[in-house]
Amino acid sequence: MRSDEVVVEGWSRPRPDARRLRIDVVIGVAVALTALVNLTLTRSAGAFHGNPPSVPEQIVWTVLTTLPLCWRRRWPDAVAVFISAMFIIGQLRSTPEQQLAVGALFSAIYSLGAWGRNHRRAHWVRSAIVAAMFVYIGISYLIALPGLSAAEFVHASGPVSPILAALINGVLVNMLFFGFAYYFGELAWTAERRRHQVEAQAAELVAAHEEEAARSVLHERLRIARELHDVVAHHVSVMGVQASAARRVLDRNPAQAKDSLGAVEQSARTAVDELHRMLGLLRHSDPLPDSAPPPVPSPRAPATARDGSDPATAPTAVGLDRLPELLDSVRGAGLETSLGVFGEAVPLPESLSLAGYRIVQEAATNTLKHADATKLDIRVRYHADELELDVADNGRGTGRRTTGGLGLIGMRERVAAHDGTLETGPRTGSPGFRVRARLPLQRPAPASTPINANANAG
Repeated sequence: MRSDEVVVEGWSRPRPDARRLRIDVVIGVAVALTALVNLTLTRSAGAFHGNPPSVPEQIVWTVLTTLPLCWRRRWPDAVAVFISAMFIIGQLRSTPEQQLAVGALFSAIYSLGAWGRNHRRAHWVRSAIVAAMFVYIGISYLIALPGLSAAEFVHASGPVSPILAALINGVLVNMLFFGFAYYFGELAWTAERRRHQVEAQAAELVAAHEEEAARSVLHERLRIARELHDVVAHHVSVMGVQASAARRVLDRNPAQAKDSLGAVEQSARTAVDELHRMLGLLRHSDPLPDSAPPPVPSPRAPATARDGSDPATAPTAVGLDRLPELLDSVRGAGLETSLGVFGEAVPLPESLSLAGYRIVQEAATNTLKHADATKLDIRVRYHADELELDVADNGRGTGRRTTGGLGLIGMRERVAAHDGTLETGPRTGSPGFRVRARLPLQRPAPASTPINANANAG
């Protein structure tokens, strides 16, 4: 916390800036000069009360009462106390200049309320000044009362006693004077605090908006990374397996090697096509929604869309209904695959169907890359309140794949996005590795057609 800030109930008000301090100096000097002019006019008009002091003393008290306004916001406590003391002394000395002195006293009390460094202390200092003023007024009345005569009230005609009327009038006027000085100072301080609160709230809203935007950007980047990984990793893994097979049989079985290389070529084209579609989707101004279907190869030749855009960049729905196509590519890499669907298939929202497809795809990709397996068994179970995906192989179930890799991270993120659970690890009682995901079923509008029949491919 800076030493030049006002502290009150957790709020700090900065000191006045240099421009305001310069304005105060100009105002203080102008008021002092005007008070000296008014003193000259008052003396010239002979408007004296009591026995005034000498002219030099009158000038001294006039300057001391008004000139401190130059520092009314720099040192509001000291200025208010000093001007109040000089005002009382000037009154006791019967200085003829009073109009500007009264204005200086009002400004000093107001400035203390509006700019006091400690608001609680400013309250007590103002209260003490007002109390001192009323004590002075009371003593002045007590001293003046014995010297009053009926001749001084010769024109009195009201129903109230002239002396009582004068006392009440003096007290009432002074109550209004000091009351307004206190009230307007408090009002200025409260308005400044509310302005600060509004600015603080606005700053908090801006910071929250920026933080939310940063989170959205990070979330979008993670989703894009996950989609790119899911789109490319599978095809690259198939290419690696097929290229390895072609290399092993190239000399003794050129025809089989040719088929493997053809599969590599097809997988490469598919991967490039999907990358092209993914990048085309990312060029759109709207962020990729969670429910947006990912890009897949289009079976049709490129054409120009009605809106002038290339349909090659338009996404095509991918979901659990495309699992047979996924297994075809896995089977082409040399794995024996089986797919079973159990329970009554229900329409799934696009996001859930996409998540299920990507989970199975990643599990199959990991089997190709790490498991040295010969069989892959995929089971889709529709329960009453959840969708279960079970992918198991007969490879090396060592648990090596349970912690690392972007693929498993992506699966966990997809499962967590749907409030589901994911189990990964070696199979129990038999060799191999298992991925089991459970995703709660909801009731969205039908988006993609689920698999509705058992299928086995060998």
